[in-house]
Amino acid sequence: MLREDIRNIAIIAHVDHGKTSLVDQMLKQSGVFHQNQQVDDRVMDSGAIERERGITILAKNTAVHYKGVKINIIDTPGHADFSGEVERVLKIADGVLLLIDSFEGPMPQTRFVLKKALDLKLKVLPVINKIDRQDARPLEVVDELLDLFIDLGADDSTLDIPVCFVSARLGTATFDIDKKGEDLSPLFDAILKYVPAPVGDKEAPLQLLISTIDYNDYVGRIGIGRIMRGEIDASESLVRVNMQKPEEHTPFKLIDLSVFDGLTKLKVDSAYIGDIVAISGLSDISIGDTICTADKLEALPFVAIGEPTVSMTFSVNDSPFAAREGSLVTSRHLRARLFREAESDVSLKVAEGETPDSFVVSGRGELHLSVLIENMRRQGYEFQVSRPKVITKIIDGELCEPMERLHIDVPQAYVGAVIEKLGRRRGTLESMHGSERVRMEFIIPARGLLGYRSEFLTDTRGEGILAAVFERYEPMHG
Repeated sequence: MLREDIRNIAIIAHVDHGKTSLVDQMLKQSGVFHQNQQVDDRVMDSGAIERERGITILAKNTAVHYKGVKINIIDTPGHADFSGEVERVLKIADGVLLLIDSFEGPMPQTRFVLKKALDLKLKVLPVINKIDRQDARPLEVVDELLDLFIDLGADDSTLDIPVCFVSARLGTATFDIDKKGEDLSPLFDAILKYVPAPVGDKEAPLQLLISTIDYNDYVGRIGIGRIMRGEIDASESLVRVNMQKPEEHTPFKLIDLSVFDGLTKLKVDSAYIGDIVAISGLSDISIGDTICTADKLEALPFVAIGEPTVSMTFSVNDSPFAAREGSLVTSRHLRARLFREAESDVSLKVAEGETPDSFVVSGRGELHLSVLIENMRRQGYEFQVSRPKVITKIIDGELCEPMERLHIDVPQAYVGAVIEKLGRRRGTLESMHGSERVRMEFIIPARGLLGYRSEFLTDTRGEGILAAVFERYEPMHG
C-alpha cells in the first residue's frame, strides 16, 4: 500500500545553516498561524537554552498540509555534539532536505549527516540557503556539494535531483538562481515530487518504532515514532519489545494516541503505516522500543549510535558553600536526574563513579555536557564537576584516542596564528584553499580541541568559523 497523502522528511544541516528558520517559514506559509497572529522567530526551539544559544538541541516534530498532502517535518540539531539525535530520527524519515549555507558551503556536520542519510537509502533534496547574503556564492557551493556527493558514493538518482535555492529569512525558493522566488511553493512541490510516499501493509500486524521520548506531567513518558507496518487503535492493548532485550515483553494499554498537526498534537482514534504518532501508557517506554500487537512480536533493528568521546565526573557539592545555590543537593537527587537523562539522550552514558556520591557522565563533546550542566543548574540541582577528559580505548593492545576532523574558515591575515596554535595541539593540516578567506582541514586529537574554541575566536577577532566532527580512533599522539 502506498500512502500518497503523506510525506516524512527530516531537515539536516550543519549548525547555523538555517534549518529552524526554514521550518518557521514553512509553518507560516502553509497556514499553521492566523494572518494576524504574532509569531516568534525560531518557533520550533522551545527550550530556554535553545533560544539563548540560537541552536537546536532536541529533534522536534511538526506537520504542515500542502495540496492535500500532510508533510511531517523533523527539525534536527546541526551541532555535532547532538548528532545522536540526528542519527535516530533519520530512521523515521523517507527523505531529507539537506540545507547548506550559500557562503560557508558543505561543513563537517553536513558530510556526517549526509553519509548517514545515504547509508539509510533516503532521498536527498539539496537546498542552498541564505542566497540573499551579500557574500553568497551559490554556484561554487553547488560544485562543492556535487564533489561531496561523489566522494560519499551517491548514486545517479541522487545526483539527478535539482538543487533548490532558498532564502529562509525572506521565505522564498527557486530552482533558477537568476529568477527571484516569490514564496516556498517550489520547495513544497519538490518535496511532493522527489520524497517517496510511505509504503507498507496496512493489514499486517503492527510495528511502531520509537525514536524520540517526550515528557508530560499528566501522562508521564510519551513515545514518538513511526508506524512501519499495520494499524494502531487508541483502545488497543499492545506489547513492547526491544532488539537489545529480545526475551523481555511488556504488555500495556494505550492511554493516549496523537498525531502532529502544526505545532500541536491532535488526538486520534487510529493511525496506520507512514504516520508519525505520539503514544503514552507505558511508564518506562524507551528509544529503540518496538510496539507490537500480542499476536506478532517482532522487534525492529535500531540505528547504531556513535560512541561518546568526552567524559566528566559529576559529584555532590562538598565545598564550604554547599546548598546555597540549589535545593536538590544529595547524591540520590543527582543519580535519579542523570540516569533519567541517559534514558532520553541515547548518545549520553552515565556510570557509577569511584565514590558513592560521584557519577561519570560521557557525551559527544564539551557543548553536549555543558548544556546538560546548565539545564540541571536551572532545575535547582547543585553539584560539582571535574574537568572534561577524552575517552581512550585499547585497540589491538595499543592505547588509542579519538581524532576529530576540524574545518576552519578564516580571513587570510589569521592563517599563520591558527596553523601555529593547532600544530602545538598536535593537529595535522590536510588541505587548504582560498585567497581572501582561507578554508583549512585538520585531523587533530579530540583532547587538542578542549578549551580551544574561545582561544580561536580571540585569535581571529571573532571572524573565524570552526567546526569539528569525530573521525576515528588512532594510537596516542605523543
